[in-house]
Amino acid sequence: MSISKEEFRRALSRFASGVTVVTTKDNDGKLFGITVSAFCSVSLEPPLVLICIEKSAGSHHAFEQSRAFVVNILGENQQTISNHFASHSDDKFSGISYRSGIENLPVLEDALTNLECRLRYSHEGGDHTIYVGEIEKATINDGNPLLYFQGNYQKLDG
Repeated sequence: MSISKEEFRRALSRFASGVTVVTTKDNDGKLFGITVSAFCSVSLEPPLVLICIEKSAGSHHAFEQSRAFVVNILGENQQTISNHFASHSDDKFSGISYRSGIENLPVLEDALTNLECRLRYSHEGGDHTIYVGEIEKATINDGNPLLYFQGNYQKLDG
C-alpha cells in the first residue's frame, strides 16, 4: 500500500533542492518555461541530466514536441524569477532577460548556470514525464544557488 499524497509531500519537503527554470518551445515556435525542482545529473560520460515535467502542466506539450530544452539553475537572488515561471501567466517571457541558445531556445540571463540540452530519452513517470537531455553547452557563473526546503525558498548560510 502506497503512502498518501500529503505524506509523500511532507516527506519529500525534507529534501533541500536547487531551483531551476526549464525552457523550450513548441512546434509553432511559442516559448515555454516552467519552474522545476525535479532535476538531477544522470551521467558524466556522456553528460546527461534529467528533468520531470507534470503531465497536466500547460507547457508539457511543448516538452513533448521539442527535441531540446534549457535548464537554468537559479541564483539565490532569483526568487522572483522562480515565482514568475511558476505562475499561470500566458507570456512567461514578458520582462525577462534571455538570449537565444540551441534551437533558438530561451537561455535566461544572469542564471547561476545554463545547461543547453538535446533530448535523448523520455520515460513515463506516473503523473510526470521524465526527460533526459545531453548537455551541449554550459554557461557557468559565480554565486550561490536558490534553494527550496520545507515549502520555502532558502539561501546558503555561510
